[in-house]
Amino acid sequence: MTMTAPTIPVISSIKDLGSHYRAWLVDIWGVVHNGHRPFPRAVAATRSFRASGGIVVLLSNSPRPSPGVQEQLRRLGVPDDAYDATVTSGDLTRNELAKHKGAEVFHLGPERDLPIFQGIDVRLGTPEEAELVVCSGLFDDETETPEDYDGLLSELAARKLPMICANPDHLVERGDRLVYCAGALAAIYARVGGSVLYAGKPHAPIYALALETVAALAGESIAKDQVLAIGDGVNTDIAGAASFGIDAVFVASGLHVPSNRGGDAGEDALDGMHLAELFAHAKRRPLGAMRALAW
Repeated sequence: MTMTAPTIPVISSIKDLGSHYRAWLVDIWGVVHNGHRPFPRAVAATRSFRASGGIVVLLSNSPRPSPGVQEQLRRLGVPDDAYDATVTSGDLTRNELAKHKGAEVFHLGPERDLPIFQGIDVRLGTPEEAELVVCSGLFDDETETPEDYDGLLSELAARKLPMICANPDHLVERGDRLVYCAGALAAIYARVGGSVLYAGKPHAPIYALALETVAALAGESIAKDQVLAIGDGVNTDIAGAASFGIDAVFVASGLHVPSNRGGDAGEDALDGMHLAELFAHAKRRPLGAMRALAW
């Protein structure tokens, strides 16, 4: 007899489900803002959860260390009281770089990500001189595609250079557009034989760091069953939470549901068939799906 997986409920409010947890791990890009503007209902939701005694850690695959991400949030209009702390791929990348003291590093990514290296004892060099590659994205994600890097990545892989991927995302929403991220380049690198260490979701180290942060804020260890992940990435936020053993809620941004643009704009109902297809092979399905995070 064929067993049918239970339907993922579509919810319009996180309050009833989310208020039973002590901490939320909330993705930033696609849930809290779209790179151009904040989502007011998401900000109101995290503030309401905090007001009820909950802890909110924003968990991001941004290659920027936390101070830069927090400054970006302020510029976009996300207030400091919408969260307790941030944990980013940039933070983890710096931890990994500290293990390569004195190394010559080739930075594959835009200049805006250079704060990754500040205060770390490494030297930035050319691809020919490098002992290690740190990939934070495309040099110009407005005009380039991952295929533009096929030759460079093949040459680096042939030299057996290890790569630290400072943003495992493949795509992210920027306004009404999808742009490529470092994860798309890392996938090519792995495909041509390169060795990649992923500093971010869906891999366990960033979740471990997030739970350490939650524990520090709470003043005690918090069990995994008291933590809820909220995110829009099927293969990052939701898969990562499942692998780490924590519950999750899926926010159907334009990353996977193109009819919704801008997180706060979509009022059209989620398609249950589409959700079933998205999570057909998930080992742990989200507890619910939302058009946008809202209290």
